[in-house]
Amino acid sequence: MMKRLAAVLLLGMFSLSGLAFAGVPCEEVKADIAKKIEANGVKAYTLEVVAKDKEAEGKVVGTCGGGASKIVYTRGAAKAEKPAAKAPEKK
Repeated sequence: MMKRLAAVLLLGMFSLSGLAFAGVPCEEVKADIAKKIEANGVKAYTLEVVAKDKEAEGKVVGTCGGGASKIVYTRGAAKAEKPAAKAPEKK
């Protein structure tokens, strides 16, 4: 009887851990992290979702997509993107 109960409990624990690895959508995790950052009074920051094996500047503050992606935090204003080169105007 005890062995059967232990087996059922062990099976239940493995089932629950499997759900945790199923992953949460990245945008949901990113939104939760953003709420926590903003609750701490930080106004200028960026959160970027990148592949787990990709290098990124900043601090990894979360994972998502079943561990396939990571969320990287950078404090301060977002870096300005380089403007697109203007095409020469035709006359």
